[in-house]
Amino acid sequence: MRGLNDELSDFARAIVRGAPPSAQIDASYRNYTVDVAIEVYRNNYRGNLHDALAGAYPVVEQLVGKDFFRHVTRHYIANHPPHSANLYHYGAAMAGLVAAFEPARELPYLADVAALEWACQRAYFADDAAMLDFEKLALIPPEQYPELLLFTHSACQMVRSRYPINAIWQAHQPGADSDFHIDLDSGPCIALVSRKDDVVLVNEIPEADADWLQCLQAGSTLDAATADTLERHPDFDLPAALLQLVGRHVLTGFSTGTGS
Repeated sequence: MRGLNDELSDFARAIVRGAPPSAQIDASYRNYTVDVAIEVYRNNYRGNLHDALAGAYPVVEQLVGKDFFRHVTRHYIANHPPHSANLYHYGAAMAGLVAAFEPARELPYLADVAALEWACQRAYFADDAAMLDFEKLALIPPEQYPELLLFTHSACQMVRSRYPINAIWQAHQPGADSDFHIDLDSGPCIALVSRKDDVVLVNEIPEADADWLQCLQAGSTLDAATADTLERHPDFDLPAALLQLVGRHVLTGFSTGTGS
């Protein structure tokens, strides 16, 4: 005897994959055929996923227009069914799909903008974290500073691009000046995504700062990260980088390697 799980699996396959509906479905309802009823559920399923993607990628939708964006989401939904009931997690593969999407090839920056928007989505829903405790840090003897391990907020991510994605993102935020000009040939950009309180921040940062931060995230000590960065960027300004990162709530804690 078929169980409820089997019936639900058949129902899900009919909606998501277009499989034939289960023979167990009551087909005697006079107002709709089984196929029409399944299509109603299928349209609701697609509509909910489209709305989730539109919520995660508002700048991409502005850049391409609502009709083209719906075309993109149809392809995404067909190839990437959700694996979680929490739709805030849905859409992680959008940048990869856009990069390979032939109709979007005239917008070579679009995939990087999508990557930036997904970083913002992840940042918004990242777990909370306390700010760096300067009083506790002041208790560390200066001779231990080189061995400090600095920890970053889980919302902190960097997106590197050949295009000015920070300027593109900023220009499409609510309240932005509508009279703007973005030079796509202005050079590469590193966008730092962070979150302060409940606000997601996007800021362009110098390559030296990004390399230093990446060293910290990889587990390097303060001394090792700084030495490595200075070797590649002799003009790296450590105090300025620290000031900027603390102000954006990127640094949240530290350890001396001895449990501190």
